[in-house]
Order: sequence, then C-alpha cells, then structure tokens
Amino acid sequence: MDPLGTGTTPPATAGGALWDGFSLEMTGKDVAGLERARGTLPPGTRVNVTFLATEDLGTRLDAARAVRALGLVPVPHIAARRLTSRADLEHFLGGLRAAGASAEVFAVGGDPARPLGPYPDALALIRSGLLTGHGVRHVGICGYPEGHPAIPGDVLWAALRDKADALAEQGLTGSVITQFGFDAEPVLAWIAELRRQGVTLPVRVGVPGPAGVRRLLTYATRFGVGTGAAVARKYGLSLTHLMGTAGPDRFLRDLAAGYDPDRHGAVGTHFYTFGGVTATAEWVARFRAGEGG
Repeated sequence: MDPLGTGTTPPATAGGALWDGFSLEMTGKDVAGLERARGTLPPGTRVNVTFLATEDLGTRLDAARAVRALGLVPVPHIAARRLTSRADLEHFLGGLRAAGASAEVFAVGGDPARPLGPYPDALALIRSGLLTGHGVRHVGICGYPEGHPAIPGDVLWAALRDKADALAEQGLTGSVITQFGFDAEPVLAWIAELRRQGVTLPVRVGVPGPAGVRRLLTYATRFGVGTGAAVARKYGLSLTHLMGTAGPDRFLRDLAAGYDPDRHGAVGTHFYTFGGVTATAEWVARFRAGEGG
C-alpha cells in the first residue's frame, strides 16, 4: 500500500514511514540548487514549485520542466488570488500540461488580501471544473495545525472539509500539506482532530529545512507559529547563538515518537527549504541514513 503516492511502500518503522517518500519545496530560481542536489534526492521525489509574485509564468514552467527532467515529480502551486481571470487559470494549466507537469498541483489561496480575479481561495479553483480537463489528477491543499494569523479556526476547519469534499466530487485525489511548525505535539493533535472530523486525506507535515537560527525565528514570527522563546525551547535553538544553523532533528524524532498510524492515518513529511534546496536535500539524506530510513 502506498497511501502517500510516493511510488514506494513505506517501511515498517514509525520514523521511516514518516520521512521515506518525503517531498520538498523550491522557487523558480532554485533550479541550479536542485540540479546540484540530484544525487541526493530519490527518483520520483515530489518537488513543489511555488507561485511567487516576483516570478512569471515562464520561470514557473521552466522550473517544472527542470524537476521533471531530473526524474522528479513537479507539483506546481496555483495561487488562487493571484489569478486575474478564468482565462488566466486556463493559460497556466495549459502551460503546465504542455510541460508535462499538470498531473499534480498544489492549490493555495495566495497572499493578496483581495483576489485579483474570480478565485478567492483554493476551493474556488477546485470547483472551477478546469483542473481535470487539463490533466490534473491530484491536488494538494493547505493545513494549519497552529492556526492562521488572519483566519479564525472554525473557518479553517470548514474550508478544509469543503475542499476535501470538493476534490471527491471532482473525481480528484488529494493530500494536505501543513504549514511548517517547530513543535510536534500540536501537529499530531491537529492530525488526530482532522481524522475525527472525517477528513481521511494523507497529510504531509511541513518541516523547516536546515537554516540559520535567526532566519528560523523570523519565519516563526512571520507565520504565527510561535514566539522566539517558545520556538527555541521546543526546537532546541539557542537564542544566544543566532548566527548558527539548526536542522529539524528533534522535531522529526518527536513526530516519530508520537505518531500512531491507527490514530493519525497516512502521514509523511514535506520540507520547506527557505531557499536552500541543496542544503535541505543533503541534510535529509544524512538524516535518513542515520535513522535507518
């Protein structure tokens, strides 16, 4: 059985089941870093290609093609609120299909406070009816274990249930990728609640890749996943050595220790690279080797 769609059967150990078949994230400017990492990434690794306002369609498509050329699986992001029209969405999807990169996408609302066109959120993208017609078969959606700084919790839960239902109605498979976190306990509690609410989609837990301590704390504050002191305590960061770097060793081990397949269902990991694709890929390879993954 391959519940996460990794193309391999996860090993029996709890840890291996979590980080075997991991996915990671890149921007359109990270192609060179991905090419340097090709020897450390297992064939078929899913690579999410973000939808940044500073990058155009050509850059996104070039990145998706590069992922595919390396024997990896491109998962382009579609940012709903950044699309200006139905034709804009069709143009993007058509470009992905021509690049051989439309089978899997990740639907996200996007950053603008007001939508630039007719799609206010990922649910609107799914309900547009355009995805399957352009070869999309699998759609990833967002999850927020520690909440969202601008969206109430009940709204987040309702949106997640609605998106899961809409995927089924459209005949699409799906998965949930969570916002990154620094504390495994609330993540596992959130996944258990997700199952109680009847959502059975596989979950990929967002994990910060290795990065500078200062950068990690900045991201934690920006995305509302904890204060500096709380993050440092749980994640093992030193507030007196901000120039150092840190990896998610403790987080992953805590995640594995608390993971219960019967309670949490299909769970994997997704690494946010923060611009360091090569460093993240090499770190994951070392960690998996050391943990017997």
